[in-house]
Amino acid sequence: MKILMFGRGVIATVYGWALERAGHDVEFYVRPGRAAEYGGTTSLDLQRRLWGQRVQQEWPVRFREELGPDHDFDLIVLSVGHHRLTEAAAFLAPRVGNATVLMFGNIWTEPLDAIGDLPADQVAWGFPQAGGGFGENGVLRAMLMPSVLFGTLGPRTERDLAVRQVFRDAGFRVKEVPDIRGWLLIHFVSDAGLFSQGLRLGSLADLAGRRRDLREALLAGRELLPLVEARGVVVGRRALLFRAPVWLTAPLLAWLTAHFGPLRDNFATHSDPEAEEPRAICRDALAEARRLGVPAPRLAAAEPHFATRV
Repeated sequence: MKILMFGRGVIATVYGWALERAGHDVEFYVRPGRAAEYGGTTSLDLQRRLWGQRVQQEWPVRFREELGPDHDFDLIVLSVGHHRLTEAAAFLAPRVGNATVLMFGNIWTEPLDAIGDLPADQVAWGFPQAGGGFGENGVLRAMLMPSVLFGTLGPRTERDLAVRQVFRDAGFRVKEVPDIRGWLLIHFVSDAGLFSQGLRLGSLADLAGRRRDLREALLAGRELLPLVEARGVVVGRRALLFRAPVWLTAPLLAWLTAHFGPLRDNFATHSDPEAEEPRAICRDALAEARRLGVPAPRLAAAEPHFATRV
């Protein structure tokens, strides 16, 4: 299958690597001028499972800076920060051709609104199970879990089945999420809780190992669960980390983020205090809480650390 990864972010890169290893023809779309900036290879330091294969290599990558509607890509993987999603969807809509577009990241608006003018019958819905970041030396340190989440907003289509098979063929276990919309909204407010307290300290990396601050992050996420319930989501057991007693979860999370390699490394890669996506997640969650009249005192108290800069 011919696959286009939209952008050269962490998720696009690690999954592009895995899909190419499975025999697919993978290219990356980047903004004009970025191909020369990135060069012809990407330095990877990749762990494939919690305890498993570690890959360290220089991976040759193919970039393209143009995309017309007459392309022959079968699949476009769209994994960008949610604050860039509207722009990316608008760019792809007249250029999608006959490709299936996999929405593969955070979404906070209603899913069908998020895709803009992209044809809904050509869109598949999933969520990655990976994380990491590019270091100052340009090396991508990341962890790639063995499963990938998928869901649908209606009946499963042939395109949905084909996308799932692509990931199965690459060695991933496909997990079906019965309510992908609800899952995405819960994940978003979970991120908002963690990022809000991380930004108080500087970044998510600074939250690692800090029991009291992690307690506040868990409570901030708990305060936001009524927000997704106000949008019609039945949270149930899908947010146990935030609903469980913090006297138990905060020390456990502090120990894991300080000592458990994969989680420690994942937090460590989110060290850029200027990164826009964590700030945008917090801003948008707080704006929605205020719109719907849902109290979010911890998120509101952290607002000076993520407010739009004038």
